[in-house]
Amino acid sequence: MKPLPTSSKVVIIGGGIIGCSTAYHLAKLGVDCVLLERQKLTSGTTFHAAGLVGQLRSNANITQLLGYSVELYNSIEAETGLGTGWKMNGGLRLACNAERWNEVKRQATTARSFGLQMDLLSPKEAQDLWPLMQVDDLVGAAFMPTDGQANPADITQALAKGARMAGAQIYEDCKVTDIEIEAGVIKAVLTDQGRIDCGQVVLCAGQWSRDFAARFGVNVPLVSMEHQYMVTEPIAGMPKDLPTLRDPDRLTYYKEEVGGLVMGGYEANPIPWAVNGIPKGFHYTLLDSNFEHFEPLMELALGRVPALQTAGIKTLTNGPESFTPDGNFIIGEAPELRNFFVGAGFNAFGIAAGGGAGMALAEWVAKGEPPFDLWAADIRRFGRPHFDTDWVRSRTYEAYGKHYTMAWPHEEHASGRPCRKSPLYEVLKGQGACFGEKLGWERPNWFAGKGETPQDAYSYQRQNWFDAVGREHKAAREAAVIFDQSSFAKFNLKGPDALAALNWICANNIDKPVGALTYTQMLNVRGGIECDLTIARVGRDEFYIVTGTGFATRDFDWILRNIPKGMNCQLFDITSSNAVLSLMGPRARDILGNVTRADISNAGFPFGTSQTIGIAGCPVLALRITYVGELGWELHLPVEYATTVYAALMAAGVEHGLTNAGYRAIESLRLEKGYRAWGSDIGPDHTAHEAGLGWALNLKGNTAFLGREAAQQQALTGVKKMMAGFTCAPDTVLLGRETIYRNGARVGWLSSGGFGYTIDKSIGYGYIRNQNGVTTDYIMDATYELEVATKRIPCTVHMTPLYDAKMQRTKS
Repeated sequence: MKPLPTSSKVVIIGGGIIGCSTAYHLAKLGVDCVLLERQKLTSGTTFHAAGLVGQLRSNANITQLLGYSVELYNSIEAETGLGTGWKMNGGLRLACNAERWNEVKRQATTARSFGLQMDLLSPKEAQDLWPLMQVDDLVGAAFMPTDGQANPADITQALAKGARMAGAQIYEDCKVTDIEIEAGVIKAVLTDQGRIDCGQVVLCAGQWSRDFAARFGVNVPLVSMEHQYMVTEPIAGMPKDLPTLRDPDRLTYYKEEVGGLVMGGYEANPIPWAVNGIPKGFHYTLLDSNFEHFEPLMELALGRVPALQTAGIKTLTNGPESFTPDGNFIIGEAPELRNFFVGAGFNAFGIAAGGGAGMALAEWVAKGEPPFDLWAADIRRFGRPHFDTDWVRSRTYEAYGKHYTMAWPHEEHASGRPCRKSPLYEVLKGQGACFGEKLGWERPNWFAGKGETPQDAYSYQRQNWFDAVGREHKAAREAAVIFDQSSFAKFNLKGPDALAALNWICANNIDKPVGALTYTQMLNVRGGIECDLTIARVGRDEFYIVTGTGFATRDFDWILRNIPKGMNCQLFDITSSNAVLSLMGPRARDILGNVTRADISNAGFPFGTSQTIGIAGCPVLALRITYVGELGWELHLPVEYATTVYAALMAAGVEHGLTNAGYRAIESLRLEKGYRAWGSDIGPDHTAHEAGLGWALNLKGNTAFLGREAAQQQALTGVKKMMAGFTCAPDTVLLGRETIYRNGARVGWLSSGGFGYTIDKSIGYGYIRNQNGVTTDYIMDATYELEVATKRIPCTVHMTPLYDAKMQRTKS
């Protein structure tokens, strides 16, 4: 074997499909890269993958990434001359009951929203495509003609050859032993064959990634699970062009292979593997077949494919695969270590994702950002609970078991709970709270009234909490409510250069007096919205930053990495120090005035300001702001005071109708007001001008800020997509991803969907797209429909808030 190079710009660790795809794309970008594999290419988990390639996911960009894989697999054989086993034979998905059929119809609409063809079929039409199955129990099926299947080892070898052809160097039988890091900077990769100087590392080591990354302080939340599939001997009459088949109600999947069938599935009781660590020397190795564990899946499969009763079994493959707590893969630059990138945890769809994930990783490494927003798979979506492997395994066990169960709207996980609790958890539980969970935090979603059970009952129709949330919504609009929002992520930025740093990172003006409260975005160089948060100036050189629960890791990382070099300021995560009680509603001032001596009149405490006030012996940082469109304050206070302050507020609110409310009411209230939600309505692919947030940009002065050039240019040239609101009949359930039609033409999809109890209508928000430009007049001068579960529903478009508290008060 040729000797290792002494240096390379990038070193990729791991020679499975993800590593080889990353090398291929880096080389295509002209980046000097070396791939190191401790044994042989594909010898980890790639060699035993089943090889199904499906594209549709609930996220548009993940769907786009998988679609790129299909494009690449269509061409890589011709480019390299190596066979890949790739067949675009299409994919079938079955539905055996009314709720599953509803889910499938919504998936078909999602596919249309994202520009994919998905045809709905009758049972007979499905059987014509897949004649080996019986269809007595079928309600219907969906067919995606551009799905397919590949030979995992062959397609990986083709990518490796393409990488070499483009200049990448690949070394097998070369074990990485360490990474040399000095003062947080990657200097070199050490191997059993020598040292390679490098500045960037890409870890694509599959199920070995968590333990390896942990050595360098990087958290990769994945664990190994056993996954089995059966390969039969040839079956008489097997069509060569048989589509792949997914039968979720029977928990199974199928593909044709050499005249026989591959059949596997996702059982509700998976078997965790390597709980105490992966055995040394584990490569090109399978686990013992577990026929007893596989038997329930086999019984379900026999009911669908009777030919399996007489087919000979060639093998029952049992290969461990890496899975994650939320079923999405892990990609991106680690927040704990600059220039350390991860691509791992592919939940048994690594072949489907391989082409696109390698492309995205390569772009991220080469250009400093992904080709499009990949928040759904971003390594920064994780937080504190994910450092504990037992917690990760518990949640991943549940996620694996749900792989083929119904993907209900608003579904919550049950495992690993409760984990992080507000000081008010037990109090609110005793008052009927039904909790949801985010980043380990228990958060009240809604409160059960008399005769109601605080437990979600899932459905694609209105769910059992609908009326309860309506009561909370009404109270917020007419009296007052209190939300426990202690899970908010909270940071302090301190130091003589804190203001200068924030004025560079933030798109709004932060240079305001102490006590000012600023709503702002943080932009990337393209003007895309990386963060959406509020900042209180609590001292000359100190700022209190509040952002969403799920964005704690990501936003902290964005701020930290964009503080200009040489500036003297320090960022601290103080999330766990403070509880947050949000008092909202037209009677909020009356209630707050009964528990504090502070002047909380509009003149004494204007909107967009913060003050420290006293309540029941507690110093409370009160922020006058709202996400529900009503008068109110966020009350931030040390956790040890939370129950005392809560009790004082509730006692003072009795005469004013104060009640508890949860996060589902917040969602309904914010939809009526038109407030944007990061991660759905806004994100790195959306600009402030496109999202209707141009008013929050500091473009009037000469202050330089990150993304200003792009924002200023767009203000001059206009936009090609713009967010609008939509309302339709109250019996239509909007969930997001419904297709938007303008004058009969598809122009986008809903990013958010829900219900407005005050206006008694279903509400959605989404971007209207037009390559020739979009203006408010263009949007308003048209008629619109929304496609919901394949049916077109008339709707009304809106460019102003659906509800305004001041106008309502004037009318009444």
